Amino acid sequence: MSLGTNGAESSSSAAAQSKQKHNFNKLQKRLRRNVGKAIADFGMIEENDKVMVCLSGGKDSYTMLDILMFLKRAAPIHFDIVAVNLDQKQPGFPEHILPEYLNSLGVAYQIVEEDTYSIVKDKIPEGKTTCSLCSRLRRAILYRTAKELGATKIALGHHRDDMLETFFLNMFHGGKLKSMPPKLVSDNGEHIVIRPLAYCTESDIQEYSTLSDFPIIPCNLCGSQDNLQRQHIKGMLQDWNKRFPGRIESMFSALQNVAPSHLVDSNLYDFQSITTHDGPVKDGDIGFDEPTFEKPESEQLAEPADTIDIINIMEPQ
Repeated sequence: MSLGTNGAESSSSAAAQSKQKHNFNKLQKRLRRNVGKAIADFGMIEENDKVMVCLSGGKDSYTMLDILMFLKRAAPIHFDIVAVNLDQKQPGFPEHILPEYLNSLGVAYQIVEEDTYSIVKDKIPEGKTTCSLCSRLRRAILYRTAKELGATKIALGHHRDDMLETFFLNMFHGGKLKSMPPKLVSDNGEHIVIRPLAYCTESDIQEYSTLSDFPIIPCNLCGSQDNLQRQHIKGMLQDWNKRFPGRIESMFSALQNVAPSHLVDSNLYDFQSITTHDGPVKDGDIGFDEPTFEKPESEQLAEPADTIDIINIMEPQ
């Protein structure tokens, strides 16, 4: 009886491991596909680029580095990667973890040591959020480091949910329809900043990070602060996602399908010059009829076949 029981348990365990491996492979392919699509859609990486991957020690940046290293091997173009971590001298920061991890990967890296923690704590009163000053300090240091390294692109680990949160933050608290761009020129005009995880969901990244057993380093300087407005927005979106499945995907689709003629920004659309001779605007309002809604295509989250098309990421013509 015991032999039979042990055999059944062993078979059950093997089946569970097989299922877990299958699910991990699907997740990995989905993330790789979404990163490759974002790179191609927005022209993020080109032939002979040197990409500085900003590595904080959190789930997002670990996932980004992992996938970019895969694409470096698989993509039809050549580009280089250098991982950069900013050691802000936060008390209790485990300085040994990232060098050990990066050495195990064999990836080029640089640890930049700057005591921004003391500056932030000195300038920001206790209980106030530190983001504004901390981000400015980090940005200046990372731009300087990118210049020293000769990096042509700076890769940040923001994902789809970060972009939606930023959209609502700007709308609710800034009075602007403005999100987080997947690609931009830095404010000093010297660098191109990219967000390869633009099409990836936080839930996928969290699951991938857990299954990959990345050596996560916690941080209490930024988005983990309880009193941030971003945390309230995140909670709102998570609640919507539970109560109204598909709403998050629909909202992200809306960011990709903007109709300036149907907003009220006269700087964005020339309302003054409209005449009857212009004809109706494509996809425009037809006057008095009720709008119709079609189910949005959630291209980023669809589950196609298990194949992954790696990507003509900016392959030279």
